[in-house]
Amino acid sequence: MAQDKDVSRRDFVKTAGAVTAAAAVVQSAPAIQKVRAANDQVQFGMIGTGSRGSYLLKHLKNIDNGRCVALCDIQQDKLDLAVQTIGNSPKTFKDYRELLSLKDVDAVFVTVPLFLHFPITKDALMAGKNVFCEKCLVFKPEEVHALRALAAEHPKQTLQTGLQRRYSSFYQTVKTMVDKGILGDVYHIHAQWHRNMINKPSSLWTMKPGGEKNIANWRVFRSMSGGLTAELTSHQVDVADWMFGQSPEFVTGFGSLDVLKDGRDVYDNIQLIYRYPKGRQLTYSSISTSQHLPYFNAQRAEMGECIMGTDGTIQITVGADVEHAIAWWYREPPKQAAVVSRPGEKKEATVAGATMTTSGGGGGPIPIMTSDMEFTGKENFLDKEVKFARRWLTTKGVMIQEEKANPVDTELESFFQNCRDGGKPKADLEVGMADSVAVMLSNMAMDEGRKVYFSEIDKMGRGEKPAPKKA
Repeated sequence: MAQDKDVSRRDFVKTAGAVTAAAAVVQSAPAIQKVRAANDQVQFGMIGTGSRGSYLLKHLKNIDNGRCVALCDIQQDKLDLAVQTIGNSPKTFKDYRELLSLKDVDAVFVTVPLFLHFPITKDALMAGKNVFCEKCLVFKPEEVHALRALAAEHPKQTLQTGLQRRYSSFYQTVKTMVDKGILGDVYHIHAQWHRNMINKPSSLWTMKPGGEKNIANWRVFRSMSGGLTAELTSHQVDVADWMFGQSPEFVTGFGSLDVLKDGRDVYDNIQLIYRYPKGRQLTYSSISTSQHLPYFNAQRAEMGECIMGTDGTIQITVGADVEHAIAWWYREPPKQAAVVSRPGEKKEATVAGATMTTSGGGGGPIPIMTSDMEFTGKENFLDKEVKFARRWLTTKGVMIQEEKANPVDTELESFFQNCRDGGKPKADLEVGMADSVAVMLSNMAMDEGRKVYFSEIDKMGRGEKPAPKKA
């Protein structure tokens, strides 16, 4: 198999140049200047200090250009833990409107259950605050149109959504490779986020006492959540939109509730196909009975994307606090001219009409975006040998690829910077809106068992019922 074959030194040196050029585009972008003076820091409040809010606070405490001055949550224990986490004695509130009334709050983080994203974001914008809202940006079709109109009325305020892959140097490098044609024509992307909730139950997805009346169960009820599609698929359909540079034309799929039958009404497994212009396609899978990931020689579990082009494929996954990011490049075999058989020539062996391949694939994997392994063309013989060895050891799992900065830290620093300079976030309103729309229409496609066209959102939520398209 191709993944079992070693790549020669000559191949590594030759092909690494393309990655180095792509990476240089990303790395040459101006770094965010850290602001340490208290009067230059963005004063922020956080609304919602549950699981996601607490996670962000762990990162925010080390971000220099922002300072937490207020926290809000309806649960006192969550609020107390958040105060301990951030460690600088912010003001605390149970009612988020009191937090929004503070004049010294420049920005707010909206990290509440999904069904509350829009109403709180709306109030925050109307209060004159910059807003970082976790995905999905909105929950219902009518909120798509309402938030667009509201954001247009507040053009000087920053509105960013939490899609951290947009801030990953690995993913940015892959996007550059796609745009420069290094992977050839990219027609297919496969993505998955598999979890084993049988052997490893998630506290966030486990039914708690009180059922739908208990807001802690918000992820497992449709009245408050978009289910797996909103919580997981949203990250990866955004990757596909980004790599293809387009939104889908339609989505179709199948979802069911097969195993986790504890009173929840969201699906526990989903399979989706997104059709993009020019014959492009994203296939997606999220299940709850296995965490196996068939990428990276099964070195990682659960989540990843496979970006497939005519000249090469990228397997990639984002890092986490305890796991490193991975990005591997597999090249396609070189293009071959059509073979015309002539009388007297020996025919190639065939099986069931297919020519038997003896030359193997294009080799790989080649780890990308690892700065201490890049070939600049200025290396002496020994430097090249060392870099080759480091790359080879990385493919074997002995050495680790690492991003220079955690994408979560980068997205937070970038948000504060944009609050000050008015710059456009990488995950801006339209990126967040496209992602939210994909989630809504994906759930509709599974519920109604049909192709749902993305143009249908134009009439949804306006009091008009779109006419179903023929399958």
